[in-house]
Amino acid sequence: MTRVAIVHERFTEATGSEQVVEQLHRYWPDAPIYAAIIDHSAVPSGLRDAELRPSRLQRRYRGGADYARLLPWLPGAFAHLDLNGFDLVITSHHAFANRVRPPPSVPVISYTHSPARWIWDPTLRAGERGGRLGEAALALFSATQRRPDRAAAGRLAGVVANSTTVADRVRRWWRRDAMVVHPPVDLNWFTPGSPAREDFFLLVGRLVPYKQPLIAVEAAQRAGVRLVVAGSGRQRPAVERLAGDGVEILGPVDSDTLRDLYRRCAALVFPGVEDFGLVPVEAQACGVPVLARRVGGVLDTVIDGVTGRLYDAGSDPVDRLATELRLFDPSYFKPEVIRRHAEQFSPERFRSQLGESCARILGTAPG
Repeated sequence: MTRVAIVHERFTEATGSEQVVEQLHRYWPDAPIYAAIIDHSAVPSGLRDAELRPSRLQRRYRGGADYARLLPWLPGAFAHLDLNGFDLVITSHHAFANRVRPPPSVPVISYTHSPARWIWDPTLRAGERGGRLGEAALALFSATQRRPDRAAAGRLAGVVANSTTVADRVRRWWRRDAMVVHPPVDLNWFTPGSPAREDFFLLVGRLVPYKQPLIAVEAAQRAGVRLVVAGSGRQRPAVERLAGDGVEILGPVDSDTLRDLYRRCAALVFPGVEDFGLVPVEAQACGVPVLARRVGGVLDTVIDGVTGRLYDAGSDPVDRLATELRLFDPSYFKPEVIRRHAEQFSPERFRSQLGESCARILGTAPG
């Protein structure tokens, strides 16, 4: 029997990567799950029966999503995890999880949500807490991490990326090839509903710079359409200052409210760049078309003209999105077709494809 260890970055907030770890746990139910730090209130319900093992950095962690002061110690926390006694290590990586150091004979397979973008892409460090001083500090730390990040990738037995966009980053930044297995979405929960469509567009997610909430809000006002915003984050004050009468800001919402919003909206608006992006797939699982910028993970998840509309931002992203909002006709899209497309992102298919990918990497399956 193969003894497997799962290594996740951290349990500090519920995001798409935690949903992946839930499925890793279902595939390897006896595998302990290591993480640098663990806030047990942020652990998904699907992991309540899992054996969770924090690193020694847990003693310095105060709980919640604010862990910035621990950033310099995170690489070492993973390097010093005791992974003796295992035959295989699976990492859920987006920052430092690949820094693990099991015995040399133990293969490590990385399910990569993305190489740490803030390490490799300077534009992702803009708007960091602490202003220019914070950006400068993060830039300095990033410069020290590029070489060890690539070296850790070089030690991996194989890489499985969550999208073709991430696989391209793996090739450019790590100089490795990667298989692609898309993350799972809860298709039993996100389903089409009976409520009639309403005339509002929906923006969902954390209000942070790379998701471009300010562009969405300004474009909606320029287009004269209604926009509902579900989410919070460090740009929320700026969003609230910019929002006019046609913009409703709900803040964080529970899963029931989110599903209801998906079912009632005219379309999901998605102006940011995501590694994969669960939100567009959740919306499509509810039969909702997606209006998204033609970049990042939506290239894998949205079929232009069939399940939504992909647009190029151009030189004026606000004006371009405003034009798209004015011209968007939700009646053109068929909810049953959209739902059928979303069904390929099921948890069952994720587990099957991941198992096949691991077998190929380890040489236990053909291809």
